[in-house]
Amino acid sequence: MAVGDVAMPQMHVVQGVKIGSAEAYVRYPNRRDVVIFEFAAGSNAAGVFTQNAFCAAPVHVSKAHLIESNPRYLVINTGNANAGTGKTGMLNAKQTCEKLAQLAGVTAAEVLPFSTGVIGEQLPMERLLAGLQPALDTLKPDAWVDAATGIMTTDTTPKGASEQFELDGITYSMTGISKGAGMIRPNMATMLSFVATDAPISRELVQQLLKITVEQSFNRITVDGDTSTNDSCIFVATGQAGGVEITSAEDARYAVVLEVLTRVMKRLAQLIVRDGEGATKFITVTVEGGADTQECCDIAYSIAHSPLVKTAIFASDPNWGRILAAIGYAGVKNLDVEKIQVWLDDVQICKDGGAAEDYTEEAGARIMAQAEMTIRVGLGRGDAKDTVYTCDLSYDYVKINADYRS
Repeated sequence: MAVGDVAMPQMHVVQGVKIGSAEAYVRYPNRRDVVIFEFAAGSNAAGVFTQNAFCAAPVHVSKAHLIESNPRYLVINTGNANAGTGKTGMLNAKQTCEKLAQLAGVTAAEVLPFSTGVIGEQLPMERLLAGLQPALDTLKPDAWVDAATGIMTTDTTPKGASEQFELDGITYSMTGISKGAGMIRPNMATMLSFVATDAPISRELVQQLLKITVEQSFNRITVDGDTSTNDSCIFVATGQAGGVEITSAEDARYAVVLEVLTRVMKRLAQLIVRDGEGATKFITVTVEGGADTQECCDIAYSIAHSPLVKTAIFASDPNWGRILAAIGYAGVKNLDVEKIQVWLDDVQICKDGGAAEDYTEEAGARIMAQAEMTIRVGLGRGDAKDTVYTCDLSYDYVKINADYRS
């Protein structure tokens, strides 16, 4: 079960966005597994994609189509990743776009395909293509929860975030969904996420906003250290709620949009960690006092990726030597270990590189037993600070992934 508050909020309708879904039996019967987004003409879109060199066919096609055109449609299937599928996989991704374009009356370049699921198997194209028209037939503006459910794989809960905000007297919506539970490690982006607003934003700024907010959200999470072959994050501004287009970061409205999008992206990213495969605990790792952001991130990820740290937290075992070891092998040059401070929430476990005088195993175990905790590390090297979010590593993680193809 997911950790903490993972409830779906009120998912505000975004003007200019319609969503449909269908049961196509891509892998499993009796479940939504094809989702289609429709965007109003004139919408501006941006995307960020996995950096895995073995990225899937739909990633290649989506990248190419985004360069060529703003998308009018997204089509997502679950149950099959269409990765490691060679030339046939590329043809299948393109054929999916062509078929949807034919049905919707747009060009193939205006369709972006996305897939998630098992790697190395060809898509069941007859069933997938047959599911497109039924999904189109259900298009409606208030189907965000259906979409969040339809893109799930090993997720235990649908994931969504939504806010409304005001610019110059006009109320706008920002709504998004994500999926992901395993094979989660940054390098943009190891999940699927689709976020839209009806505010008017230029295409250049849509890309800029996405890049900035992804860096502090989806690029600050890890479940198991594996970078997926497929995953992508798309941000679309339809402009359908009216107002003058935002074309400059100097526009006062830009800062408001950035703030709202940052909150939405962080929430969607943290929901993935809270629903990490087999997760029982949500962990915030903050490293401060670094010489620069990079070394803060290097140490934070070293801790967050460590199987020994993650299993100790699962067992509520305050074996804090594992945290020190992870700090030490993070690769930060000229690290003065005598300046290292480490806290579990408000309990200092390490002071000046050694055990804090007033630390007790009981105090450490009390924090480790919580469903949520913060590991805070002070380096004493400068003013840089950064934060990464992760979860523990449980028996169920192994079970889920051992049985994944069953």
